[in-house]
Amino acid sequence: MPDSRYSDLDRPPLSEAALNRALVRPGSLWTGVTVVESTGSTNADLAALAQQGAAEGTVLVAEEQRAGRGRLGRAWSAPARSSLIVSVLLRPQPPITAQGWLPLLFGVAAASAVRRLGEVDVRLKWPNDLLIGDRKLAGVLAERVEGAVVVGMGLNVSLRADELPVTTATSLALQESACLDRDPLLRAVLREVESHYADWTEAGGDADQAGLRAAYQASSATIGREVRVELPGDRFLTGRATGVDGSGRLELSAGGESHALSAGDVVHLRPSA
Repeated sequence: MPDSRYSDLDRPPLSEAALNRALVRPGSLWTGVTVVESTGSTNADLAALAQQGAAEGTVLVAEEQRAGRGRLGRAWSAPARSSLIVSVLLRPQPPITAQGWLPLLFGVAAASAVRRLGEVDVRLKWPNDLLIGDRKLAGVLAERVEGAVVVGMGLNVSLRADELPVTTATSLALQESACLDRDPLLRAVLREVESHYADWTEAGGDADQAGLRAAYQASSATIGREVRVELPGDRFLTGRATGVDGSGRLELSAGGESHALSAGDVVHLRPSA
């Protein structure tokens, strides 16, 4: 009987051995890559491993995720092997006040890698989404676990229109990406994360010195737009997104006043009508 992992030739499985050979080497950030067939949440699994003392650079990849979570606990799911579902464990040295940059750093790295391999114009919606046009391609979620940070991403690769979780989403296949192979995509994303993380760490978490703030703002789909920001308690602000500050907060000019919003302050951010 054929291996069911290969039953959909458009969605081949990832090779754990090949990924480890490519990514784990002396001096590398990445210390081990595990690929599982299915799990509830790679972030939750990696958080549990972090509490057990797992090393920085541990990478967990799932072919299918049954209980994926986005920001504020929003559900996220996709057919098996149709997406790139990955979480990484970091034990950052820079001060905790700088660590809000980690999900933005991951977004910058992922967008750069996908732009290069896929030849598609991927942009960043503050704080944690990758977009093509106004459609969501991927989401990034960072969670603190004691002294560690787990950062996860779900990237839509081969989803067809009828498989999209919401009508405002898209996939690399639907955008006619030059690359739909999850293996080189994952390698490229993780290598970009490693490079940016090394620069950020060397700069002591200073996003300007590391070039991270400039890279983020250059890729932003939010900065320069009129946006409506929904806040807890049914409050909202409407104004122009003017930048991202040194802590990774969104700078918003609204009603003649300037605001700096952290990701935890915001329920939804949308272009204003």
